[in-house]
Amino acid sequence: MSDTTTTAGQPLLQLRGVSKHFGPVQALTDIDLDVPHGQITALCGDNGAGKSVLVRTISGIHQPDRGQMLWEGHPVHIHSPREASRLGIETVYQDLALADNLDIVQNMFLGRERLRRGLLDEDDMERTAAQTLSDLRVTTVRSIRQPVGSLSGGQRQSVAVAKAVMWHSKLVILDEPTAALGVVQTGMVLALIRRLRDSGLAVIVISHNLNDVFAIADRIAVLYLGHMVVQASVSDLDRQRVVEYMTTGTAGRNGQEAGLAPAERSQP
Repeated sequence: MSDTTTTAGQPLLQLRGVSKHFGPVQALTDIDLDVPHGQITALCGDNGAGKSVLVRTISGIHQPDRGQMLWEGHPVHIHSPREASRLGIETVYQDLALADNLDIVQNMFLGRERLRRGLLDEDDMERTAAQTLSDLRVTTVRSIRQPVGSLSGGQRQSVAVAKAVMWHSKLVILDEPTAALGVVQTGMVLALIRRLRDSGLAVIVISHNLNDVFAIADRIAVLYLGHMVVQASVSDLDRQRVVEYMTTGTAGRNGQEAGLAPAERSQP
């Protein structure tokens, strides 16, 4: 589809025939997925559909049993999260992996501290953290030296996202970024995700909240029992159809009512 490609005609990330099993359990089966630059792709599916396994495969935690991943058009084998980071893939998991006893700057540079003459370069790290938060228009924190444990849920999510994009990332994956957030904090996080997209980053958002999905997504990909059952522009889908894909693997007359071409959907 034309809306899955960059101006050069190439998605940022492509998965082709990716499968993964754990013992007798087939978690993913022949997954095809295109993730374009500058768009938000929402990854939806019921519990056990394979969303977490797919994201962990992209992030280098799991290696696929078969299939191919292409990054900027080139085949890649991602063996660890560190290798994913070197490519420009950063993942923000639901637990955020933030240390409550450390401040914002310390969290953003945790494990990647900058040194000057053998000592921590606090000034440089503080400037970089402040600039990243400013670029993302994260303005609600009182101080970048504020302990993360004192932040609200929305502020914590914003810090985790800022930490991810600070390392010249090209693809940011967000796992349930608005879970357990109130209305105001949810709005703040959704606005932040839009700004990632508007800055040219590719974003994958895992979400059960279809209101959030339809508020921000450019594309929706639905998994059902480890199969990719539909990928389409958000304009080609509605909430009811997405729910049907999530719960049954089909919608209407095998998706035909959505006006989707065969290449835009697959059935388990």
